[in-house]
Amino acid sequence: MNAIRNLALAAGLAAGLAAGPANAEEVWETLPPLPAMPAATESGLAPVNDILMYYAVYGAGDPVILLHGGLGHSDVWGYQIPELAKHFKVIAADSRGHGRSTRSAQAYGYALMATDVVALMDHLKIDKASIVGWSDGGIIGLDIAINFPGRLDRLFAFGANTNVAGLRADIADSAVFNKYIENAGADYARMSPTPTEFDAFVAQIGEMWATQPDYKPEQLATITAPVAIADGEHDEAIRQEHNKEMADAIPGATLVILPGASHFAFLQKPDEFNAAVLEFLQAK
Repeated sequence: MNAIRNLALAAGLAAGLAAGPANAEEVWETLPPLPAMPAATESGLAPVNDILMYYAVYGAGDPVILLHGGLGHSDVWGYQIPELAKHFKVIAADSRGHGRSTRSAQAYGYALMATDVVALMDHLKIDKASIVGWSDGGIIGLDIAINFPGRLDRLFAFGANTNVAGLRADIADSAVFNKYIENAGADYARMSPTPTEFDAFVAQIGEMWATQPDYKPEQLATITAPVAIADGEHDEAIRQEHNKEMADAIPGATLVILPGASHFAFLQKPDEFNAAVLEFLQAK
């Protein structure tokens, strides 16, 4: 896994495949395994822009789109889908080049991936939806909030950032984050339509992370949808000060910090994560 060891040096995410703590005492120091996914009522590969985008649908009601983080895939939402599907029509999607979705020669970028999500909504005949986004998925949600305001009901952005200065300088020291990267390589080999191209995939994502996102305060000030800027108390990737900066910059935004959890709170404390999401989505 030498390619993972060289992961995105320019982005400040140089890896080193440290294993998770052998006897971690705190849940935020662990990376729990992904739970089994529930059966989808519909799934497929949608022709979106210049790719085929994997999606799966669960439940019924107002639509909620789940967007995963960088190097990941939609199966990370195994704890969230059963609860959210009790109240909403849940659409879980794999971003371009991630999971089961294909990629093209276009350079990765949050603006491009935001147009993928909007095109998927068009394919599924969804005029407007709420978004729950984790990490890169939260950033994609912010891009949609800025550039496609008519398509967004609410945004719960967990572990996102609006500029590269929002990242912690010591990400590469996190055993949990590096274990996530290691796991992502194994998942890619198992799920991707291009299973031998993980090295190129990581390099391309790393180029994006080095310079993106870069949303200006005046862009964030245009957001009209209700937004929750959420994070774990011990996030390995995002500075806590940046969470407050984002919430202050977005009109009416709510700041939600989950105690005793990290960037991976949806796995570490799924009950608390789900409760925060539902409270936000169901707020009057």
